[in-house]
Amino acid sequence: MNRTTAPRLRTLLLLLLAVTGALLAGASPASAHAALTGSDPAQGVVARTAPSQVSLTFSEKVAMSDDSVRVLDPRGKPVQTGSPVGVSGTTYAVKLKSGLAKGTYTVTYQVVSADSHPVAGAYTFSVGAPSRTVVTGTAPAAGGGVVGGLYAFGRYVSYAGFIVLAGGAAFVLACWQRGAGVRAVQRLVVGGWIALTAATLWLLLLRGSYTTTGTFADVFDLDLLGQVLQTKTGAALVSRLLLLAAAALFVAVLFGTYTRREDATEKRDLTFGLAVGGVVVAAGLATSWAMAEHASTGLQPGLAMPVDVVHLLAVAAWLGGLTALLTALYRAPAEQPVEAAAVRRFSRLAFGSVLALVATGAYQSWRQLGSWSAFTETRYGQLLLAKIALVAVLVGIAGLSRRWTGRLTDRSTDAGRARTGRVPAATTTGGGGAGGDAGDPGDARRAAQLARQRAAVDAARQKRLRDADENRFGLRRSVLAEAGVALVLLAVTTALTQTEPGRTEQEAEAAASSPAGSGTTAASGALTLDMPFDTGGIDGKGVVRVGLDPARVGGNEMHVYVQRPNGRAFDVPEVKVSFTLEAQKIGPLPVNPDHITTGHWSANGVQLPVAGDWKIAVTVRTSDIDQATVSKNAQIG
Repeated sequence: MNRTTAPRLRTLLLLLLAVTGALLAGASPASAHAALTGSDPAQGVVARTAPSQVSLTFSEKVAMSDDSVRVLDPRGKPVQTGSPVGVSGTTYAVKLKSGLAKGTYTVTYQVVSADSHPVAGAYTFSVGAPSRTVVTGTAPAAGGGVVGGLYAFGRYVSYAGFIVLAGGAAFVLACWQRGAGVRAVQRLVVGGWIALTAATLWLLLLRGSYTTTGTFADVFDLDLLGQVLQTKTGAALVSRLLLLAAAALFVAVLFGTYTRREDATEKRDLTFGLAVGGVVVAAGLATSWAMAEHASTGLQPGLAMPVDVVHLLAVAAWLGGLTALLTALYRAPAEQPVEAAAVRRFSRLAFGSVLALVATGAYQSWRQLGSWSAFTETRYGQLLLAKIALVAVLVGIAGLSRRWTGRLTDRSTDAGRARTGRVPAATTTGGGGAGGDAGDPGDARRAAQLARQRAAVDAARQKRLRDADENRFGLRRSVLAEAGVALVLLAVTTALTQTEPGRTEQEAEAAASSPAGSGTTAASGALTLDMPFDTGGIDGKGVVRVGLDPARVGGNEMHVYVQRPNGRAFDVPEVKVSFTLEAQKIGPLPVNPDHITTGHWSANGVQLPVAGDWKIAVTVRTSDIDQATVSKNAQIG
């Protein structure tokens, strides 16, 4: 290793740690991949009579436990009875106690979406009239906190381990079969297997706490572990562990029996057998992700899952092979340099992987986004744009590597060996031993020591001559740059798997902002309007809901609820409302509601003098300088 290698490798390690830290710091508390699209009673509704049940409708099917849905009275006591049950499709309901008193009730939900991610949230409704409530911190901690960060890190390590394991083995079999005997490459592939196995066990232990309490003490709760094993994600993790046992056998044969085979026919047959077995095991491992995450739910899961498997295998072949090539270029011994032919073979393998990534990535982007606007208006789309940019940079650097590969030859090493005039270390050792008295142990030891010194000097000279090749040096630099970008790309990809797809997010926002009969109910006669807003500042997006009861001429009771795009209560500094009847040039009539609780404002005796098509405008201020006014028309009276 030359003097510049160690600092570069240290820089690469620091980059890995920095990216991992940024990934964990930027992770949201709970990645809601299923969204609440409807409820009965609806958020903010003031019902005249107490409902007998609460029903929730999600954008996809979810998994529920006995306490997934809780309904709390104004004093914070639960009023639900029994466990939530599926009503129809994606709607679930829980029964309520009879004779509920007047006041504001809080509904909390904590479920697991079909793509394995926890979904948590809360909202309120009232019976008879709103009231103050003692319920605080209603959003469950599932998916967040320390456990959420550790789970995200485990996912990152599992992806990295799979990529190094599968891609490193593919590089050896398809590009550089001599590399099976190189200790540095062996350690790399075995390290990938260890990382993937350890991360899988870690995720299995964390899973129960990650989707329920979010408490680290529950990581070793055997009851929770038993529940996890009965879920789709638990089955996927156990399947991954079983496949890793087969992968261990594959690695043992690759770096054991395979390296000792000398007969060309036998080695060719074993290469074919290892290739077939390796592809089967790698595809099985990739399927353990596809069967439990985004690809397993939503549009066209029957097509999306095999596409996802191909996508992950292509990533492994490219980035994992790149890691193995980088290891070979820097750590392979001087007598076993990576040949130009091996680099050219990997270049072709990487090019094919890129083509597969483009094809499968285009399909995945369409499936997860659904519209061009989702690229810029959703977090998933923004992360996907970052991933596309990183892939473009990586392809550009790979183009430079291909140019260096085209120029690379092994003549410098061969010429260097010819100039040294030295024979291999084994021959040198034999010559040294013959020059002394075989019967004198001291002379024999000195001869052996001299032979080792000569061999070390010879190896160092060969390495210097090899590294002096300008083309090889350029290739090493470009491959190192590729590896650095690949680390960042892996972090962004991991974040994508934990982010709500843009299509789901936009559909949930559309459902929340749609008048859909204005949210009225026959029992209450109340009018409810939902209006999305964006103040343009940091954390400035949300939805404001205005409820008016009984929505007629004269005095009305008004409630205003502000929530974030994910459905959680949003406690903004100020909310103002005004009513304007433009047809009769009345207004605007300003109303300054009182703050009741987190994300909830109300005003009594809101007087509307005449019937008509009133314009209801709401001004929301999210900071000292960021505010926005949104409005809708509604027929009143």
